[in-house]
Amino acid sequence: MLKAFILGLQFLTRLPVNIQVDFHKKNLAKTPAFFSIIGMIIGGIAAIVYYLLSFFNKDFAAAGAVLSLIIVTGGLHMDGLSDTCDGFFSSRGRERVLEIMKDSRVGSFGVISIVFDILFKYVLLKSMTIEVAIPALILSCGIGRTMIAMLLSFGRSARPGGMGEIFMSKNSKLFFAITLLILILIGVIISKYAFLAALFVAIIFSLLFMKYSYKIIGGVTGDVYGANCELSEIVALTVFLVLMR
Repeated sequence: MLKAFILGLQFLTRLPVNIQVDFHKKNLAKTPAFFSIIGMIIGGIAAIVYYLLSFFNKDFAAAGAVLSLIIVTGGLHMDGLSDTCDGFFSSRGRERVLEIMKDSRVGSFGVISIVFDILFKYVLLKSMTIEVAIPALILSCGIGRTMIAMLLSFGRSARPGGMGEIFMSKNSKLFFAITLLILILIGVIISKYAFLAALFVAIIFSLLFMKYSYKIIGGVTGDVYGANCELSEIVALTVFLVLMR
């Protein structure tokens, strides 16, 4: 399982984890068990940046935290959000939407989605006190990655042979249960009721988003996982702001 954790870090982040691990489906399929921990590590880094910059002002703190999320992840999920919005809002048929999502070029809806993704996170974090922002960053990032594991467990692939399928296995539901349990154990210690509310709302949102994806392309893809992660983070941050301000 250690190999799966390392692979998860290497895939979901740009952290310098210079450990050679076999990039094999058997190892990759286990990585969802650690998605919540990896998400909280990402959020923890952003929280540290927020704390250090908060000595200047909240604008710097919020901007620095959002920028650190982009740098640490390499914009991985943001790219998925961009591709998904380009495809979903193209008003084309299923096959054409999938082609658009696979296209490396960014369209107008993709650019707009990235701008609003950054803007929403910045405004939400700026509106929080430091006592709220620190746990909100850590846990919202954990929630976002846990939602990826959920879609991997309960969703069906819209594109056979796609990137998302390498993380699927017959034990996907077990790995989702593990990562969810880890998230809950840490979440209730850090934030209790606000965390549970944020998790509940994120789950409902993710199920609705998955249903919407089924309607457009007949399933989910790696881009949809990324889009859902970014949107779930925003949903979770919003709940934290409302309940903890």
